Amino acid sequence: MKKWMTLFVLLACFHVTPHAWAIGAIAIDDQMGDDEPAYGVAVGEDDKESAKKAALRYCRQEGGENCRFIVWFETCGAVAVSKKYYGYGYGRTKAKATADALEMCNFNNCNIVAAECE
Repeated sequence: MKKWMTLFVLLACFHVTPHAWAIGAIAIDDQMGDDEPAYGVAVGEDDKESAKKAALRYCRQEGGENCRFIVWFETCGAVAVSKKYYGYGYGRTKAKATADALEMCNFNNCNIVAAECE
């Protein structure tokens, strides 16, 4: 009986809610001329395709006409933009995602416009 209880407890420790495996995605339109690029960030989606579609939809809602999918993420994602540059980042923490987004943007007067975590 004790072996059964031990196994049950071990299995219970590995139980993960579906939300923990949610997927996020980033889309961006960097062809907007003198305006900051439009972007879309989706979080909490069930799969990569849903996340991609949601990010593209959000980007278009922000006025992007040439939105394109950039990246999926499972934990945190961030977008940095300026009038001529953009960057994105992802990682285990919001700090990592934002630091990578700013670095990719080459610190060209970029500001973090979105940073989301699951």
